[in-house]
Amino acid sequence: MVVHTGNRYGRSEEARRNVLQEADDLVVAVGLEATTIEEIARRAGVAKQTIYRWWRDKNAVLLDVVIRDTELKLDLPDTGSLPGDVTQMCANLTDFLIHDDAGAVLLSLRAQAITNRAFGEVFRTRFWQGQVAREQEPLRRAVGRRELPDDTDIDHLRLRIVGPLYAAAEEGLLDRGFAREHSRAVLAALG
Repeated sequence: MVVHTGNRYGRSEEARRNVLQEADDLVVAVGLEATTIEEIARRAGVAKQTIYRWWRDKNAVLLDVVIRDTELKLDLPDTGSLPGDVTQMCANLTDFLIHDDAGAVLLSLRAQAITNRAFGEVFRTRFWQGQVAREQEPLRRAVGRRELPDDTDIDHLRLRIVGPLYAAAEEGLLDRGFAREHSRAVLAALG
């Protein structure tokens, strides 16, 4: 994420935070397609040139929203066990995707990354690789604790755990009950 230290009047960082918050609120209210730089600027109380000074387009603004919010909300504490970590991972991701505005933004950007090749590359390098690593961390801890074999395919296991949650969210079927049942099924399959 780009860090803005402020202008001589000290307002740049405040303006940047306002832009991110208003972009987040706007895309949730009207959807990704209807969100415009002009409306973000109007709602944030800045000139659209200010936004273009910091971001290339609305997807870049929204990507910073998602990066900020996932860093704050999706780091997983070590519960001390694989069952605890998997259950917490499923619960946290579910709550983020269905209750947090940034979860809706993330789902919109995932869809945009599929249809827009240039944005897809930016999405993968600036956000998705970090998110994958965050989702793999509890599984790496489980290998370190000898709860999973050393040769565990962490990439595949991560996808088995979180893939259905993302898919259910995209179809509007994700809720806490789904996440609980899914984490139980994953843990049962792991033995």
